[in-house]
Amino acid sequence: MWWSKRGWEDYLYWQARDAAKVVAINDLIKDIRKTPFTGLGKPEPLRENWSGWWSRRITLEHRLVYRLLDIPTPGRKQASTTIRMIQIVQCRFHY
Repeated sequence: MWWSKRGWEDYLYWQARDAAKVVAINDLIKDIRKTPFTGLGKPEPLRENWSGWWSRRITLEHRLVYRLLDIPTPGRKQASTTIRMIQIVQCRFHY
């Protein structure tokens, strides 16, 4: 998992101010790992400038915005492998 600077600052903000939101964010992240495009928080694909990104509801006011990246890894010469990484860009306010 990779956090943008803003995403990490948002997460630290919640750690200092609202433990319930941290629990909710952690639950969403666990669910994203299992089912990236369905599940908790009403996953929604974003459009226009946010094309390729997804949003999940933390609360009525706040959203977790993320995308999945397939990162190539050095593998055997016969077949290269990739790992799927979650990139979180924000977890506070709307996109």
